[in-house]
Amino acid sequence: MPGMNMRQSLRPAWLGCCLVVLVLLTGMPRPAAADPVFDLAQRYFPQADSIGAFEGEPLAAPVYQGEQRLGYVIRTTDIAPIPAYSGKPITLLVGLDLTGHVAGLQILKHSEPILVVGVSDQDLKHYVDQYQGVSVLERVKLGGSDREGYVTIDSITGATITAMVMNATVMKSIKAVAESRGIPAVAGAPDTGGSTDVEGRMLPAGPAAAPPGWWLGEKTEPFWVSVWQQRWWQIVVLCLALGVLTLILLFQDWLTRRPRLLKRVRTGYLLFTLFFIGWYTLAQLSVIHVLTFINAILHQFTWESFLVDPLIFILWGFVALTLLLWGRGVYCGWLCPFGALQELIHQLARRLKLPALEFPDVVHERLTALKYVIFIALFGLSLQSIGYAARAAEVEPFKTAIVLHFNREGIFLAYTIALLVIGIFYRKFFCKYLCPLGAALAIPAPLRIFQWLRRRKECGRPCQICAIQCEVQAIRPTGEINPNECHYCLDCQVTYWDDHQCPPLSEKRVRREKSKAALDSYRDRKTATGSTEN
Repeated sequence: MPGMNMRQSLRPAWLGCCLVVLVLLTGMPRPAAADPVFDLAQRYFPQADSIGAFEGEPLAAPVYQGEQRLGYVIRTTDIAPIPAYSGKPITLLVGLDLTGHVAGLQILKHSEPILVVGVSDQDLKHYVDQYQGVSVLERVKLGGSDREGYVTIDSITGATITAMVMNATVMKSIKAVAESRGIPAVAGAPDTGGSTDVEGRMLPAGPAAAPPGWWLGEKTEPFWVSVWQQRWWQIVVLCLALGVLTLILLFQDWLTRRPRLLKRVRTGYLLFTLFFIGWYTLAQLSVIHVLTFINAILHQFTWESFLVDPLIFILWGFVALTLLLWGRGVYCGWLCPFGALQELIHQLARRLKLPALEFPDVVHERLTALKYVIFIALFGLSLQSIGYAARAAEVEPFKTAIVLHFNREGIFLAYTIALLVIGIFYRKFFCKYLCPLGAALAIPAPLRIFQWLRRRKECGRPCQICAIQCEVQAIRPTGEINPNECHYCLDCQVTYWDDHQCPPLSEKRVRREKSKAALDSYRDRKTATGSTEN
């Protein structure tokens, strides 16, 4: 057919044109990819027209205007790769001029969950911009009041430890480069000026320009040690509080026989957890900590990564111990700041006579599976990227309510407030059904060594008092306490020792009272008979 012949004759021509275009495209010179290091160096040194390679010990790239050296560009992970929250160092690009002052600072790469979500670009820019003009001679202090001999820099709200890591990384890096290059602004470091290459450019001076380690004050120590020293009093307070909680758990039988005292102790401890552990020290544990720990085990584990925040480290150590002895409930019921906030709001609602609601047992059991599904999904994401998992972990309202003190806008704030409103009527709704951290803690909960919560043979068969009173619905109709769901509020133990609420004890009390009444009646009759005979 004529149409078919025409299409067949055009096909080789069409393929030929495509081949020519492909050859032209592959043969044409491509524009050079932008060099982010050079671009940033030009921001630090606007008059610069070239930059050398990263070389020397420690590594640094010299920046030039023509033949004149203007300063250096430093990649901090080449010099001070201090692990941060994620277990990986934060890479910063720092400009250092020849007077020993920071010309500019930029974050190149990081794996910090807190910087992915919860910290705005404006907050980060404000933080790094403060370093411009800081000298290697100065010591930097994050936050608080001014102190003589220190430069005070605002920290990053909700990311104090990350800010401390970045500060230590920057200051150690610039001082190391200043020491090795003999930059004149360094006190005690001779100005050797370096040598020149064949083109007349200044070469970095050798490491012998100053005594090694002068900028560290004769000793070097891991970054986490300085953090522990700075936060020593918070560590002491937390350890004392954990000691008090241990005593509460060990002597729970004595305490649960005194319901009023237990209520005051528990309310006071929840207030301490919310205000000190949560809003003040920001030591809210998160599922991100669990995922980071698993990721570190699968890749390159170092304790230093987890020691950078002493309060988080101590809390996790205590949680690991209590998981083996008491189960998940100790953290969820006593030490979780967001859990404490929900509990206190629920208590206030009961004082205001607002209704307490519960889902039917069948619905409740199916809803409890949601938190495990969420945890597994987050775990899968973390294998690909902790950053992805951090974004998805916003299902936890901890960052909004505790770390950032509700200082957020949009969907995050609305979501958090909605959960707290629901918690007014359904006790600890988020903890029971959505919390991936609770799911992570519940998985090893059945491995606990001891059974501290007492039960009677009548529990569940036929008595249902504790099951009805348990507002977190952690007691099965058959009477057993579900360790995966128990928040260790000890309410069931108050009932266990109460001879007016616990049916078996109540029966014994009634029999005892009848026997006493019968004995008193007999004695009265005997006394009356004796007086008549007289």
